[in-house]
Amino acid sequence: MSDVIVIGVAGGTGSGKTTLVKALMNRFGDDISVLSHDNYYKRHDDMTYEERAKLNYDCPDAFDTDMMADHLSLLRQGHAIDCPTYDYTVHNRAEEVLHVEARKVIVVEGILIFTSAALCRQMDIRIFVDADADVRLCRRIRRDVKKRGRTIDSVIDQYLTTVKPMHELYVEPSKKNAHIIVPEGGKNLIALEMIINRIERHIHGGAATQA
Repeated sequence: MSDVIVIGVAGGTGSGKTTLVKALMNRFGDDISVLSHDNYYKRHDDMTYEERAKLNYDCPDAFDTDMMADHLSLLRQGHAIDCPTYDYTVHNRAEEVLHVEARKVIVVEGILIFTSAALCRQMDIRIFVDADADVRLCRRIRRDVKKRGRTIDSVIDQYLTTVKPMHELYVEPSKKNAHIIVPEGGKNLIALEMIINRIERHIHGGAATQA
């Protein structure tokens, strides 16, 4: 599929990446495929739940990024893939897979995707979603307690122990690999409109060009 465009959406936890990606999915429907880095957390069947709960999930080594890069390459060539999935309640990869069809637009999202040269090379447009650290923490607490079965204490402890240090070590420096920096993600309606217009030009106007 030579007319595929790949858009990377990175940024810290709770920055607004998901809101932005969902807005694109709602707008373009079947013209868009999404790959989430979180689905590629490594499997740790050899560990107990307690051991898995203590792992650092906010560094590049936590992910099977090589598999994700291979899957992205297959999608760009027009092949469907079966993406792994992850169960946050048990801190391990789930048995279910997610079937992803090749589309004209592929969105890759995750906090650390811009730290990978193998992923960056395959992206036509790289967008870094930025937000204030306090706002990101509040959003993470709300999400992890409501949707991932965590306690407030465990979320805050994880944030202070690994999330914040890893953000400063890996995520924030990866901003330099972005073409565009978007404050507040999907809530930034001006930026969202520009991104939508760029995708529409690609879908209706021919092959992708480097941003």
